[in-house]
Amino acid sequence: MDWLARFHDWYGSAGVALVLLAYFLIQRGTIDVADWRYSAMNLLGAGLILASLAVEFNLSAFLVEFFWLVISVYGLVKALRRPQPEST
Repeated sequence: MDWLARFHDWYGSAGVALVLLAYFLIQRGTIDVADWRYSAMNLLGAGLILASLAVEFNLSAFLVEFFWLVISVYGLVKALRRPQPEST
C-alpha cells in the first residue's frame, strides 16, 4: 500500500501523539490544566484525529474527538481570557 494512500493515518497518529503528550505533561507537572498550551495541544490533536476520520469514518471515535475538540475550544478561550500576571 502506498504511503500517500495512508497519509490520513500519519496525521491521525500525530493527533494522538499530541493528545497523549498534553496528558503526559500534565502528569509530569510541566504544564497546568489552566495553561493555554494544554487546551491548544488537545484542540489540535482532536482536529487531526477528526480529519483522519474523514477518510475512514468511525462513529464512536468521531463522537469522542468532536466533544474533545469542543471542550478544548472552551478551555482555550477560558485560558486566553484569564488575566495575565503583571511582570515586574
